[in-house]
Amino acid sequence: MIPFFVRLFFVLVLLIGLLSCSESSTYKNFVKENQSEIKPDQTGYDIEVAFMDSSLTKAILKAKKSRIYQERMETFLDDNIMVEFFSKDGKKRVSLLTADSAKIDDRTKDMTAWGKVIVIADSSGTVLETKLLMWDNKNQKLYSTEFVTITSPNEKLQGYGFESDQNLSNYKIFKVSGVQK
Repeated sequence: MIPFFVRLFFVLVLLIGLLSCSESSTYKNFVKENQSEIKPDQTGYDIEVAFMDSSLTKAILKAKKSRIYQERMETFLDDNIMVEFFSKDGKKRVSLLTADSAKIDDRTKDMTAWGKVIVIADSSGTVLETKLLMWDNKNQKLYSTEFVTITSPNEKLQGYGFESDQNLSNYKIFKVSGVQK
């Protein structure tokens, strides 16, 4: 007959072995799940893309890095995003948008920019600053749900929620929190 302490020792060794195996497989599953992040189908560096309509330039986008996900139909842009918007005839730049990062919905061509986002209207010198800005391609409108600051030659407005055309000539702030003249 095997002494009680020897049996207890074997049971403990068996339990420790089983527990370490289950922890190991749990860890492996965790690593596997986190490594299964979808990788981009294409990655580009120092990109420049012209958006055209009937041979007229509507906008030119530049970024240090792009990642295209074809299945999700999304493009992510990183590092020093710059978008130049052009007049309806495609000849004159009307505004400039800069941002830290952006995402483009490749189906609708809507864009969301975030980080330090600044839009400068060339004709009026009006400047928009915010942390999040969306471009609605169908309606040709810029909008934000976040805090915005708009500085024009005549005034400085601050508030939450914003909508405008691409050259910042017709804009609205929905919840104005500050006005300086």
